[in-house]
Amino acid sequence: MRNLLLALISLVVWLTTLILPTGCANIIPPQGGPRDTIPPVLLKVSPADRSTNVATNRLVFSFDEFVELQNAQQAVIVSPLPAVPPTIENKLKEVYVRLRDTLQPNTTYTIDFGNAIKDYNEGNVLKNFRYSFSTGDRLDSGRIKGKVVLAETGKIDTTLIVILHRSKADSAIVNERPAYLTRLNGKGEFMFEQLPNRVFYLYALKDDGGLRRIIGDDQRVAFTNESVKPADQPEPINLYAFDLKVKTAGLPAPTAPLPSPGIKGKPGGAAADRRLRYTNNLSEGKQDLLQPFELMTEQYLTRFDTAKIRVYTDSSFIPIPQYGLALDSSSRKISLVLPWKENTQYQVVIDKEALKDTLDRQLLKSDTISFITRKKADYGKLSVRLRNLETIARQLGLSEIKTQPILQLTINEFILASAPLGSDGQFKQELFLPGTYEIRILFDQNNNGRWDAGQLFPRKQPERVRLLERKITVKANWENEFEF
Repeated sequence: MRNLLLALISLVVWLTTLILPTGCANIIPPQGGPRDTIPPVLLKVSPADRSTNVATNRLVFSFDEFVELQNAQQAVIVSPLPAVPPTIENKLKEVYVRLRDTLQPNTTYTIDFGNAIKDYNEGNVLKNFRYSFSTGDRLDSGRIKGKVVLAETGKIDTTLIVILHRSKADSAIVNERPAYLTRLNGKGEFMFEQLPNRVFYLYALKDDGGLRRIIGDDQRVAFTNESVKPADQPEPINLYAFDLKVKTAGLPAPTAPLPSPGIKGKPGGAAADRRLRYTNNLSEGKQDLLQPFELMTEQYLTRFDTAKIRVYTDSSFIPIPQYGLALDSSSRKISLVLPWKENTQYQVVIDKEALKDTLDRQLLKSDTISFITRKKADYGKLSVRLRNLETIARQLGLSEIKTQPILQLTINEFILASAPLGSDGQFKQELFLPGTYEIRILFDQNNNGRWDAGQLFPRKQPERVRLLERKITVKANWENEFEF
């Protein structure tokens, strides 16, 4: 009897734990599997990839999961380029492509989907998916490959497209649709595949309008001088791109007001509106020993009276007897040139009648700009030596170095130093501003000391620049020596 009672009590306790909720229990949902990171897998395509004697213009691609398209009309490239863009749609696990042009006989077609196809749930992209077929009894196998470099800087612009024309006419890039198109990869490289055995004319261009041809002088272009022909194992072709619109040196066109010392009151007040405005090129209030002192005005100057601009030194305003003042061709930049002394105070006094701009504005009162020159210890001594310049010239397609190469040291595309290299490939300067510099070598073919763009009509290649991969860091008060 006792055993029976204990058994009943145990049963009641067990049933109670099943029925009554507990305050300390945590309800944990079942854990899911690992996140899907696999892009869609192609199960079937009709007609099959690399098919021959294809007559249909409707293609069906079946995948292992639900898919969607992103920016398909821009991302998908059909070659040869059709006159009418194809229709590209998706439904559930399938993608449909309808070529709306009449298929050309004995022609190999390729469809480069780029990154247009991704799975529906996780957005995994099927990268670099490519499909081909032929309307004849064989697939073409010719290839053309190469790289596009910006001629002025030696850098790349991956937004350019590369195109092939069948016509040799110079005007084809303006008036005709190209036969083939491809894009650049992250290294500026391009590849055309499955091309027919015939000659083409190769270009690269900036195509913001999507028309795939030159429509104005604000585009970037590159071309080869001779025709090109596909091969099974082609030699790489280098294209050197340049802007059709020649850049003008100096300041940009006047737009927003520039800050100017001596303006009192709120911005936009009556006094500010009547006062000529300018800024200067001082850095942290200090003047570079290697550069002129410069004033940049907001508007073009109609009066520039050098007799009413005076320069002094020291706090006691000791006059400087000789210095140079010049207004550049833009009529907006004034340069003051003199042999600066290190760590010395200077004052530039500008009388109120010295300057007047196109809005008939002048200074409301005389301005005094005070600054101190840098110390020589703020600079480093620099020596750069470059070897094997002939090899670099040949790599750039130059058969010989017609003039001495020019060394360019740049920060943020601004050239801080530009000087011809000696016969030993060496550049030396006793005072050089500290900083981290890119090194470029300009092969100056017309010996004018600067880079010159090319021409599209008539054809002329731009001068070429090699950008060295290694940067240099110049330290202050240090002998900085580099060899490449």
